[in-house]
Amino acid sequence: MPNTNSTRKHTTFPVRRALLISAVWGVSITLSMTAQAAEGSSDYLILATSKTSTMEKELNAAAAGGYRFSKAMGGKSANGGQEVIVAMAKDSAHSQGVRKYKLLATTKTSTMQKEMQQAADQGYAYLDQTVFKSAFGGDEVAVIMEFDPSNKVSGSFYRLLATTKTSTMQTELREAAADGYVLVGLTVGKTAIGGDEIVTILRRD
Repeated sequence: MPNTNSTRKHTTFPVRRALLISAVWGVSITLSMTAQAAEGSSDYLILATSKTSTMEKELNAAAAGGYRFSKAMGGKSANGGQEVIVAMAKDSAHSQGVRKYKLLATTKTSTMQKEMQQAADQGYAYLDQTVFKSAFGGDEVAVIMEFDPSNKVSGSFYRLLATTKTSTMQTELREAAADGYVLVGLTVGKTAIGGDEIVTILRRD
């Protein structure tokens, strides 16, 4: 005669596990939906231009309308050739004050470091970077920085490193880390200075 208790145990366990997994998935989906609703990023703008000055104006116009920076990429689009493309998300914390943006672009890392530090001294913080071919400046490193009126942190220092050798970059990153710098951005692209280069941006607060 078959052992009914043993059969019941073997059939009940998978059912209980399936119910438990379903419950966990249900909680995870609910939390994810709640988090997305809390962020309030249900609306987006896509900005694209080959002129960095135009992009900076459009970034600040979008910010005045309640949007915040989300992502950026430089590359060749189907309509505009080589462009900087930026995605802006609706900002649920818009009431805390309007964010402001600076887009810095240059073929010289020394110039970029100087301009980033000047922006940092005004309260701006690094957000993102990319390499793109502009309409006037050739291959440039473009950096986007943001001023958030709700962020009281200031006094950051920036350092830019550029090299064609990964071994050299590793050594320089380690030296910068020993000085208290943290890596915040990295791009690889063909710049006007050194051909195909690794460009890293580091910050020390």
